[in-house]
Amino acid sequence: MLLKIREKSQGVFSWLILLMICVPFGLWGIQNYLGEGEESPVVTIGDKEFFQRDVNRAYSQHSQSFKGMNIDETQLKKLALEKLIRDEVLLQYVENEGLAVTDKSVRDFVATLEYFQTEGKFDKERYQNLLSQQKMTSDEFVRRIKKAMIMEQFQRTIVESGFTTDYDVEQFFKIQNQSRSARFVIVPLPTDVTAVGDEEIQIYYQDNAESYRTEAKVAIEYIELALDDLAKSIHPSPAQLELFYQDQQDAFRTDERRKISHILLTDMDTALVQAAEIKERLKTSGFEALAREFSADKLSASKGGDLGLIVAGDMDAAFEGIALGLAEGEVSEPVKTEFGYHIIKVTELTPGVVKPYEEVKKVVELGFKKVEAENIFYELGETLAEISFENPDTLEVAAESIGVSVRQTESFTRTQGHDDLSVEDLVREKAFSEDVLAGNNSEVIELGSDRIVVLRVLSHSLAKVRPLSEVSSLIKDRLKSDAAKQQALAVAKELKSLVQSGQSLAVLAKEKGLSFIVADDVQRNNADFPWEIGSAIFVGAKPKGDRPTTMVVALESGEQAVVNLLSVTEGQLAKANKKEFSIARTNISKLLADGDFDAVLSSLQANALVNVLEP
Repeated sequence: MLLKIREKSQGVFSWLILLMICVPFGLWGIQNYLGEGEESPVVTIGDKEFFQRDVNRAYSQHSQSFKGMNIDETQLKKLALEKLIRDEVLLQYVENEGLAVTDKSVRDFVATLEYFQTEGKFDKERYQNLLSQQKMTSDEFVRRIKKAMIMEQFQRTIVESGFTTDYDVEQFFKIQNQSRSARFVIVPLPTDVTAVGDEEIQIYYQDNAESYRTEAKVAIEYIELALDDLAKSIHPSPAQLELFYQDQQDAFRTDERRKISHILLTDMDTALVQAAEIKERLKTSGFEALAREFSADKLSASKGGDLGLIVAGDMDAAFEGIALGLAEGEVSEPVKTEFGYHIIKVTELTPGVVKPYEEVKKVVELGFKKVEAENIFYELGETLAEISFENPDTLEVAAESIGVSVRQTESFTRTQGHDDLSVEDLVREKAFSEDVLAGNNSEVIELGSDRIVVLRVLSHSLAKVRPLSEVSSLIKDRLKSDAAKQQALAVAKELKSLVQSGQSLAVLAKEKGLSFIVADDVQRNNADFPWEIGSAIFVGAKPKGDRPTTMVVALESGEQAVVNLLSVTEGQLAKANKKEFSIARTNISKLLADGDFDAVLSSLQANALVNVLEP
């Protein structure tokens, strides 16, 4: 199975990789400056420990997928934790099974990321600068991508293994392209609902008081320290920029261009003897001709052994170690790798050069400001943490010490904020913490890699049940609405009973002054009537003989529909429509394969040692 995985895992799903590697760019955190302190794990998976910061990072990453959707925060955090566990279980499995990706695959992928491109092309300076800003080495970044790509290999192999027969697709089209005929009436909400009395309102209020409970609210004052603001305040002199340029010249150096050719010998028993023969013939013959004659790498052999330009990380470590050390025109001794023995020649070599200062002046200035701002950010961050802790009942002292002002927010609840600060989950969590509600300053709150906040409560209103006088009119409207819905439902049920006893829905509709709707040959995507009716038409059981299937359907408006399903006509796919058939096969296969992958993940997780130490 693993051999099959390696054979099929050549592409990458960039969306998966990006989620794995790009979200941490915004979540690196001030812990790089202030330290992480003593912390207990909240989840262990195998022998790997995860801390609260890891769970918070997973939540921040996962919540991006649901931005703008009204999803319960507690449920979202639970889903994020489950995803963190599933991802780690999968990663540990594929690593234990020995799956791997080459450095070249990683570098090719990195070159496609817009994060590191300028005018559509990979920009090494931008790449190095972005990693530097995140205090991340290139090796660390590459390791992170490799992990994501290995996981993608495994997933892709399972997903691509799904298949669907012609019979499955034909059955799908029989259902998908069905047409159904129905008749229906809509029972409106009555307008002459019995008046609601004070006693009814009182009883409902007593039974449902908790539904009228308000959430606790706080308004806060806070100090914010932002890296961008600090960078804007820095105005370096020309001399400072020149010195920074001199110190950081490696960042402005162009890549060395090294073109390589090789001859691959795969018979390990005769390779060294054959290599000696080739080295001797090189005295009188060209490398290209000998590559065509001897090399087992047929693709490069047809081009005289040419492998093109390489950089560090592209090739096998042993191959690369020799290839990157040869002078132009130099031919190596035989080099052993897992593929066989290689005779390597450098056919072209252009050394890397440092770009002139004037060409990179703007980049130098941005880099200087960033580095200086980070140093200041570190120092002021420590000062803020220290002074706000030493003066727990005020922010003024800390604000003055770091040269910023104390700002305020409007009131917000534990679950919902209104401005760019209170919408942050960590801010709301700290604002409602026991220590802060007791009147103390919060600890330093990290909002990404470049923004920290310390806050305290300005005002606090407790959760309470709204008095009856405030909600009486709401309750009255609710009771009238419920009564109207019940009356409409009673009429609909009566109509259904009469139809099932043999009476005509059309006649009954006329007697009650209701519109009788004819819906012949309805398709699944029909939008001519409420979606609830369309759904019921296609969910209803196929009629038996001449007896229709009669249903009562509740509409979102509160009205009720009585639906008679008369007939079902099986769908077909025109034989000429091969494209639609092919698309359906692909989609069905993917759906089944996704189910297979979920089943594999569930099995791996069931057999993994997972311990959730805190909810």
